[in-house]
Amino acid sequence: MNIDKYTFSVADRFIKYAKIDTEADPNSETFPSSMKQKDLGKVLVEELKELGINDAEMDEWGYVYATIPANTSKNVPTICFCAHMDTAPDCSGKDVKPILHKNYDGAPITLPDDNSQVITTEKHPYLKEKIGDDIITASGLTLLGADDKAGVACIMDFAAFMMKDPGFEHGTIRILFTPDEEIGKGVDHVDMGRLNADYGYTLDGGVLGSIEDESFSADAVEVIINGVSAHPGYAKNKMVNAIKVASEFVDALPKSAWSPETTEKREGFVHPTSFNAIMEKATVKFIIRDHITAKLKEYEDKLEGILNSVVEKYKTQGVTAEFKVTEQYRNMKEVIQEVPFVTDNAIAAMERAGVQPKPVIIRGGTDGSRLSFMGLPCPNLFTGEMGIHSKHEYVSVQDMQKAVTTMAHLIAIWEEKA
Repeated sequence: MNIDKYTFSVADRFIKYAKIDTEADPNSETFPSSMKQKDLGKVLVEELKELGINDAEMDEWGYVYATIPANTSKNVPTICFCAHMDTAPDCSGKDVKPILHKNYDGAPITLPDDNSQVITTEKHPYLKEKIGDDIITASGLTLLGADDKAGVACIMDFAAFMMKDPGFEHGTIRILFTPDEEIGKGVDHVDMGRLNADYGYTLDGGVLGSIEDESFSADAVEVIINGVSAHPGYAKNKMVNAIKVASEFVDALPKSAWSPETTEKREGFVHPTSFNAIMEKATVKFIIRDHITAKLKEYEDKLEGILNSVVEKYKTQGVTAEFKVTEQYRNMKEVIQEVPFVTDNAIAAMERAGVQPKPVIIRGGTDGSRLSFMGLPCPNLFTGEMGIHSKHEYVSVQDMQKAVTTMAHLIAIWEEKA
């Protein structure tokens, strides 16, 4: 394996991909939620074919599948590398202008299209570790899209290396690029038979060396409060305004605990994400998160209890409420703990690449969370993406290069241990 002599293309690839608008749309009824995500998929298929990966294709849902065939006589498990093509709707992904800051010196980075956007080591302490690296940012009006186009670029550069080094023995490698991860639908239509892999790794992590094999478990809750409508001029003793009842319900939630702004590490939370209301009907949506799956039910029971205590005061006036729970994903650790060598191999690969492994617990989820429960145990590896979902998003070119190097060593380890 000649990865140490390889001329990386990951920075150029990333800058190219970042310019393609792939923002997901949480209000869409289509899949993918925005058809422009397929614009990147088409580019990736074309580039994979140019590398000599002839079976590269994008299906009707926008998933990109490709295979690097095995070249060893050993019976090596098939490994999948996965990244998502969409960017978060939290911040605009239209007309992204990536800027390469070579040999970053630690000074504040003022973004040129909005001088009020300044990336500093005080706000982003990880940048202190990146002095001397080449840093890519956006221009101040958009996010950068390192989440997860850094992962896409790492996988593509890895594929380029593998196709240029035919003497490097390895098992079958599957590549998967997904849409709509940012709105929780990233693997809704993945064809697991078509993917046909034994174990996987998402490339969607942050700091150099981070490896995540434990995520939140997650549910969504929708609360609907049905008020009593009446003409406001003649509403006395008749109207019960659903907006006011719903506001009272939200105000009754704990203030000093139980929320994202008051929790950290292994603590879970209940988080209202939207509030839509008219006089007659109010809908409040929540996400429920904890690393222990059984606690979700505890949180949901408590939340429903708060709802019922508020609505009870208005029941004789005709107010009713609905409480709907939808499962989103589960803690990948529940699956990966049965196959710990999947994580162990990744840690060994980082060490070979000269990277200090940093096990991290995800206070969120990745495509790997759901893929793990679909039969593909799938930890998450670093890419260097930082400041995600914001105009301050940035990525280190050297971190991405180390991710590519780690992937090469990882594939070697799987072949050696077969």
